Amino acid sequence: MILERRQALAALLASSLPLPALGRDMSEPNTYAAVALQIAARSVERTPDKTAARKQMLETIASIAPKLRSASVFIQQYGGAPVKLAVLPEYFLTSYPGRISIPDFADKAALDIDGPEYEALGKVAQDQKLFLAGNAYETDKNFPNLYFQTSFVIAPNGNVVLRYRRLNSMFAPTPHDVWDKYLDIYGIDGVFPVAKTEIGNLAAIASEEILYPEIARAHAMRGAEIFVHSSSEIGSPLATPKMIAKRARAFENLAYVISANTAGITDTALPLASADGNSMVVDWKGNVVAESNSGETFTAFADLDISALRAARRKPGMTNTLSRQRNALFAAAYSNESHQRANTLIEKGVVKTPDRDHFQRVSEETIARLAKDGLI
Repeated sequence: MILERRQALAALLASSLPLPALGRDMSEPNTYAAVALQIAARSVERTPDKTAARKQMLETIASIAPKLRSASVFIQQYGGAPVKLAVLPEYFLTSYPGRISIPDFADKAALDIDGPEYEALGKVAQDQKLFLAGNAYETDKNFPNLYFQTSFVIAPNGNVVLRYRRLNSMFAPTPHDVWDKYLDIYGIDGVFPVAKTEIGNLAAIASEEILYPEIARAHAMRGAEIFVHSSSEIGSPLATPKMIAKRARAFENLAYVISANTAGITDTALPLASADGNSMVVDWKGNVVAESNSGETFTAFADLDISALRAARRKPGMTNTLSRQRNALFAAAYSNESHQRANTLIEKGVVKTPDRDHFQRVSEETIARLAKDGLI
């Protein structure tokens, strides 16, 4: 009976992961090293035009390759396993959009899914024979004049095998803002993608989404074992909300979290180190096993043991929080219409282009609705 249940679960997970045919071998991966490469993000805010912005982005990618290669050599020379997964910070190519209009930023700095930036990143992954994860703003031909913040994973063959669009953002369009059309095009499989690969099942969490347990849980329910987390956040010797959340997301889902922070943001009015430090690797027990200090560094690296993680997930007991979760209990609570609503960028069936203040207005309307309903 137990074997039949496991086989049924395996079949369910396999059928729900809509990924390219790369790495379908689900034999237990050997232990390998993962590194959160903490590098500075370069803002395109001061670049004069699209051509200059694109040139700067390609220069940034070119600068990553030697840093990553030397980090991999160092890790192995000092007793680490071969590096097979590297995670880059949030929006490392462009920094945040600021007050640039959404159509203008989409044109100037958002990547095409088959553009030269992805090709250059694919070459890095290919040359160094590893999975490369990162985060960038990206256009979508189905949604002209918009962009989505996208976390991606590129395989050692140079192909993008995971593309996750951030679902919860305060100042940028998300799939939830165009929900009906997005689901029609991509389905729920395109909303919560999980890449089944030879190094384990990978899923992405973008930036502050680490604070929302539902994002990680939705991926874990689809088989995710490793969360790649690209962030640009305040570093501190104190336990920040995001640092606490990374440990919680790991423990409650029995999953690794590889979190790469920026080493500051250049070419903006912000002080350089405003978003710097504390990249980390968290194991599936919620322990921080490696953590960086400030500045550009590779020191957040650790060996991952996927076999041990899978053994823990298959063992009944108090600590198996993933298997003990009773999701049906919460369906009614999550259906409450008072909270932030979908389709805020669809009007009479047409996708509209928002101004920068649209998202603030949506937030204010949601808070007013929650207060009126006596929920806050």
